Amino acid sequence: RPAPGAPGRGGPRPAPGGGRGRGKGLVRGAGGRIFVRLGRGALGAFACVAKLARRHDCRHLRKATALRHAVGLFGCLFVLWLLWSGHYTSGIITLGALSCLVVVLLARRMGIVDREGVPLHLALRLPGYLAWLAWEIVKANFDVARRILAPRLTIDPRVITLAASQETDLGRVIYANSITLTPGTVSIEAEGGVIRVHAIAGAAAEGLEEGSMDRRVTRLEGGA
Repeated sequence: RPAPGAPGRGGPRPAPGGGRGRGKGLVRGAGGRIFVRLGRGALGAFACVAKLARRHDCRHLRKATALRHAVGLFGCLFVLWLLWSGHYTSGIITLGALSCLVVVLLARRMGIVDREGVPLHLALRLPGYLAWLAWEIVKANFDVARRILAPRLTIDPRVITLAASQETDLGRVIYANSITLTPGTVSIEAEGGVIRVHAIAGAAAEGLEEGSMDRRVTRLEGGA
């Protein structure tokens, strides 16, 4: 017989409830790990879905923008065709619409129906700029005429360099062409953000160096 207090044949007996405690701890730990894994999986799935949704929205937005530019180009071409044609029979108008449609399809094939090729974003600000530019052209015409007719007003040609503050090629092209459209000044070179201009006299050069036209073109393209 074993001595009093010695362990029996089966070894030491576990404390009451000890096995159940360890079992509960194992279950609780496994359940926690499973919960964490499930949470991570759910977050990963949500991130994937959100990424796919963003891609879909971007593709949808690009398609809608391209369609808007194509429709805008067709409308402009068709209006110009109607103004220049002078023939408004149904057959001629149909042929004109078909020819405009072919031009739009060819332009889309060439990849030039975009924000720069069809600048619809300028539509609201363009009339105000054109009105201001027309007035500047009228004033410059009078100035050149006075210099031709009045011997006391000397012609002092010079070449100046202007910094264009526009952010896009379209904005810089509008600026350079506006300078050329104004009598007394001609854009002779445009590279990057610099435009070289030939001016007929110092007053014309100073008017450009003052920067009013540059600021207006920058506002036209959507800048500051």
